[in-house]
Amino acid sequence: MAEIIPWPEAENVYAGKFPSKKGAPALSVRMALGSLIIKEKLGLSDQETVDQIKENPYLQYFIGLERYQNEAPFDASMLTWFRKRIEYSDLDTVQEKLRLMLVAKEQEQERQKNKKAKEESNDKHDTDDEPPADAEPKNQGKLIVDATCAPADIAYPTDLGLLNDAREKSEKIIDKLHAHMPKKVKKPRTYRQKARKDFLKLSMKRNVAKKHRERGNGKQLQYLNRNLKSIGALSSNVSLQVLEPYWYRTLLVITELYRQQQQMHQSGQKRIDDRIVSISQPHVRPVVRGKASAKTEFGMKLSISVVNGWSTVERMSWKNYNEGCDLKRDIERYRVRYGYYPESVHADKIYRTQENRNWCKEHGIRLSGIPLGRPPKDAEKNRVRQKQIREDEGIRNGVEGKFGEAKRRYGLKRIMAKLSGTSQTTVSIIFLVMNLQRMLSVLFACFRVLRYSWAQYRRYSCFYAPAEHSFALSAC
Repeated sequence: MAEIIPWPEAENVYAGKFPSKKGAPALSVRMALGSLIIKEKLGLSDQETVDQIKENPYLQYFIGLERYQNEAPFDASMLTWFRKRIEYSDLDTVQEKLRLMLVAKEQEQERQKNKKAKEESNDKHDTDDEPPADAEPKNQGKLIVDATCAPADIAYPTDLGLLNDAREKSEKIIDKLHAHMPKKVKKPRTYRQKARKDFLKLSMKRNVAKKHRERGNGKQLQYLNRNLKSIGALSSNVSLQVLEPYWYRTLLVITELYRQQQQMHQSGQKRIDDRIVSISQPHVRPVVRGKASAKTEFGMKLSISVVNGWSTVERMSWKNYNEGCDLKRDIERYRVRYGYYPESVHADKIYRTQENRNWCKEHGIRLSGIPLGRPPKDAEKNRVRQKQIREDEGIRNGVEGKFGEAKRRYGLKRIMAKLSGTSQTTVSIIFLVMNLQRMLSVLFACFRVLRYSWAQYRRYSCFYAPAEHSFALSAC
């Protein structure tokens, strides 16, 4: 794997993150990106990753160390900085380089295969049969697209729980602001003990009636509103700059959370745009998927495309977008990467809109799924039609397998990163590791074929090879 990864290209991108030549020298991209790959490949935490690198010489070689050492090459907290500096757009450059290497290898194998078949058949084609240089290339290949959700590491959000959490954090902000006030100034009342009892009175019940739940939310909104007014009064005498950046950011989040919850409480609705479901991760949004296990997930929604087992992340968003609108863009990106349109596109039902069907028909692309209109009356044509539908559905299962591999084998089932950018970097690294495994499987498959061919050659050539060639055979 270390020989496959294009470290020089990654180093050129990573060096741009350090325009200044002052300060301590930065660690190499092989150490930064390599440690993140090790973390996702082995499914470890940050501290466990450093511990494994400390005691494993193979992992130390992978991150570029020249010799084995007993001490850790860096602290576990550096992995957070690695995720911040290596953005997902930088990883796209590395993935594109790897994809070009894989395509070149597959084209070389196909060229050798065609050359061998041509030599065996002794069939020489005329130059008139070759298409002109300026001819439009024919559609080739199969494109599989689908979307999924990468849940974030947050507790299941409820209105009562969010309001209680916001109230407790607002009380801490009041304590911090009052600490900078003169000693004679009295601290504003927060009724924190009474508010805590009101929260536990509802949260400890197994089943809560709708009117009791709305009444409990209304009480928490009143407590939070009182605290926000107290913070506003304190800020007239003490600047909010005395707060740490974390608490100032938290104040902004709970202010917006109060506005959303107050609006939903007054209108009686349960939906609002850009709804906050976590105070610590305000960028996380609810994603309605309609699955049997979880109808609503809370995290990032992402779309990928799969071509010959190679997975590419096409879009990552914290909003619940309609992935069917991205089909044309994904097909155009396929054309930019490979130089021609795909022969067929295998997608879910949400992609098969009338607009997408007409667009694919104009470009000679067959969109999978049940065709529009009534089935043919001819039994033979109907059988062929059903067979094609089953084959398309089987091909589309390839992207579901990629999602299953990413969620079961790697960490896509629960993203442990806390920031928006680091979460996107984590998702990109997961698919980078999957593509590296894909390349290694291709290389090992070729190695096994060559090994089997050589074993067969040695097995049968010993009956015909002269005695003086036995040493050469054993040496080979």
